[in-house]
Amino acid sequence: MKSLMNNWNKLSLVKQILIGLIIGIILAVAIPDTAKPIAIFGTLFVGALKAIAPILVFFLVMSAISQHKSGHQTNMKSIIVLYLLGTFLAGLVAVVASFIFPITLTFAAGANNVTPPGGVVEVLKALLLNVVDNPVKALYNANYIGILSWAILLGFALKNAPESTKMMISNFSDAVTKMVRWVIKLAPLGIMGLVFDAIATNGIEALFSYVQLLVLLLGCMFFIALVVNPIIVYVNIRKNPYPLVLKCLRESGITAFFTRSSAANIPVNMTLCENLGLDKDTYSVSIPLGATVNMAGAAVTISVMTLAAVHTLGIQVDMATALILSVLAAVSACGASGVAGGSLLLIPLACSLFGIPNEIAMQVVGVGFIVGVLQDSCETALNSSTDVLFTATAEFAKMRKDGKEIIIKSTFAEQK
Repeated sequence: MKSLMNNWNKLSLVKQILIGLIIGIILAVAIPDTAKPIAIFGTLFVGALKAIAPILVFFLVMSAISQHKSGHQTNMKSIIVLYLLGTFLAGLVAVVASFIFPITLTFAAGANNVTPPGGVVEVLKALLLNVVDNPVKALYNANYIGILSWAILLGFALKNAPESTKMMISNFSDAVTKMVRWVIKLAPLGIMGLVFDAIATNGIEALFSYVQLLVLLLGCMFFIALVVNPIIVYVNIRKNPYPLVLKCLRESGITAFFTRSSAANIPVNMTLCENLGLDKDTYSVSIPLGATVNMAGAAVTISVMTLAAVHTLGIQVDMATALILSVLAAVSACGASGVAGGSLLLIPLACSLFGIPNEIAMQVVGVGFIVGVLQDSCETALNSSTDVLFTATAEFAKMRKDGKEIIIKSTFAEQK
């Protein structure tokens, strides 16, 4: 048994999840009645995520804002604009794609009796009321909009606090992140239980909706990486963007795909920025910041998964509400956790826009972990490679305005 556990621990989380996925399918098809108790693993996994996610969002956002240092003259303003623009456009593309190719999900149970909002006015009213919700109540009820607003305010209020106080908040943030990692280590068991419950209840055809969902998610991410981002780069530097785009995808995106962590990929991105000849004072700030707030892939995931839940529940969505979702996806994506599957924990925030209960939203999160073997890897690759892409774009755009020539090659960028 000890040898078996050692071998299991040597496997990557991706392989462990794949094994759990396969076992869940086999048990659901072969012995659904006998293996029925394993469904509890899925319930426990979703319950643990539901419990820790609000605290995670609160401390991550508060810590990031409180420790931001101002006064240093860099090209950060343009980079932040690009980060926010790219993330918003990613959410918008995902919303449009979800309308063109509507996807429905198969929930294990409980997705009934949902009362959707009456329209955009009601949505805005609910948003404003949630913003000023009691912070303790917001944490208790998983009101992510309230959590986000209070975390931002506290972060700004703590900017002038002693370094020891900021360090304590950072330590709490790190501790909660570690707890999330512990929960996610249980993902193989949780996925096994969720898949078993879905197939045993609804049949093997339930997997078809997951395949469709994965195709839509990855299709949006590839479109962002190969169409939208190159357009943004071209508008800024007025040069063929693809040498730079492909270099970032190859040298940053591939490693991020396997590490599944933007934070873990920061050293790779720093080296790439150095090879591109960028200003160290700029990229030493923009790359760590991008690992936190530049989340185009997360915006895609949040938008697609939320609208999949909306379509599943038969909620009618007008274009005004869809536009709000694009903005909300961009804002919430900026608070995505740096751990694998972190963006999935922010889906309840977007689901709350449509009056979807937290219990159902967390089932959507569970579905996200099922497709997360590829989804999260591609999401991280898009997020991390775009950190370097937009940092370079902002600097090259400034050089163009200063009248300097920019030469971008597939292997390096030279400035004259």
